[in-house]
Amino acid sequence: MIPSIEMAQELHRKYAPSQTAYELIHTHCVIIATIGKGLAEQANARYAAARAAGASSASMNAAVPQRELDADLVYLGGLLHDIGTYKILASDGAEGRPLAFDDRYIQHGLAGYELLKAEGVDESVAEFARNHTGVGLTREQVVAERLDLPVDDYLPRSLEQELVMYADNYHSKHQPPIFVSEPTAAKRAAKFGEENLRRWKMLVAKYGVPDLEPLAREYGMEIV
Repeated sequence: MIPSIEMAQELHRKYAPSQTAYELIHTHCVIIATIGKGLAEQANARYAAARAAGASSASMNAAVPQRELDADLVYLGGLLHDIGTYKILASDGAEGRPLAFDDRYIQHGLAGYELLKAEGVDESVAEFARNHTGVGLTREQVVAERLDLPVDDYLPRSLEQELVMYADNYHSKHQPPIFVSEPTAAKRAAKFGEENLRRWKMLVAKYGVPDLEPLAREYGMEIV
């Protein structure tokens, strides 16, 4: 089953244990969906321009996708990518308590994937939750960093999944929530090694850097 946007919103309401948790996590997902869809539309414009100029898929440069992206699917995937976060709360923020995540945060993508599969959501959509952490987690990273995950690759399996993963780096559920500039995101990627930074730079070249200022103003959040 491919959920509608309305169904995705209902899933947030269903699994949010408190209004505080809903506002933090759902708002983050809406922001990532918005960033991702905007980047998809820009990528599609570059693709259309290249095709109109007679470029073949093989000759397109790194800033032009190899095919047109499904911008609506990117938006849906963005809405659902972090839904597993509701499952790893140490404190849900109800009744004035501080909201806090527990020490299983690395598992939130897998938790979201399992939640969506249990709801009958198609694999192609559920994978937006499973495969969005950082710039993608390889089996080798899971082992080398002793991550609390089943040993496997957690890498995007489509351009749409890759774009949501990339967009997710531009906003944080830090309290208070913040937007993350490209230089700050690059520094974060570099903390996990040269290969991680190389993958980040590839994503920047491929999809470009979103304009965060309008969203930061809309949501009243800082860009760091």
